[in-house]
Amino acid sequence: YVMPYTFATVTAEVIAAMPELRIVQTLTAGVEHVLPFLRDRLTLCNARGVHDASTAELAVALTLASLRGIPEYVRAQDDRRWEHGLRPSLADRTVLVVGYGSVGVAVERRLVPFECDVLRVARHARAGIAGYEALPSLLGRADVVVLTVPLTEQTRGMVDAEFLSRMRDGALLVNVARGPVVDTDALVAELRAGRLSAALDVTDPEPPPPDHP
Repeated sequence: YVMPYTFATVTAEVIAAMPELRIVQTLTAGVEHVLPFLRDRLTLCNARGVHDASTAELAVALTLASLRGIPEYVRAQDDRRWEHGLRPSLADRTVLVVGYGSVGVAVERRLVPFECDVLRVARHARAGIAGYEALPSLLGRADVVVLTVPLTEQTRGMVDAEFLSRMRDGALLVNVARGPVVDTDALVAELRAGRLSAALDVTDPEPPPPDHP
């Protein structure tokens, strides 16, 4: 069964209706939405590698647009206002990539030409890559934190009030992972205070209601 590119609960019904099913192939890299419906002798295959380039491009685009203030300038243009200001460059910044799988690797490849320093964190530490346990000591060193982790019980709510409090003043959080990796209320509190900024591909809830802060 090759699942459609959706998170709809119809997956449970389809799997239940095919007792001889042996393989489920997702079109997503993440598989958290399928795990509850697996059973014995059913193999789950994900789309690791398929979305690396597009997700990495988005992460870099969000980072550059946020640092350079592109959204603000576009809004000013719509209002026929000439907005002049100085914005930070990506060059000479430190970027922390949290989740150094295939997407994280692709993000780093695209960041390196911008002359920034890249720190790497993954679930398990290895040469040149720190483990999750090192996050408290690394967050304060980063100007930009890019989330590319899968959604698991370990990463759900990982970016909570304590995580955010360890980020340096003026830092940017970029989430191209999953919405529930971030504690939305904690992030909103930091954004309202103006201490941090964020560029989000995903949210929790998703999509947020029209009146959501």
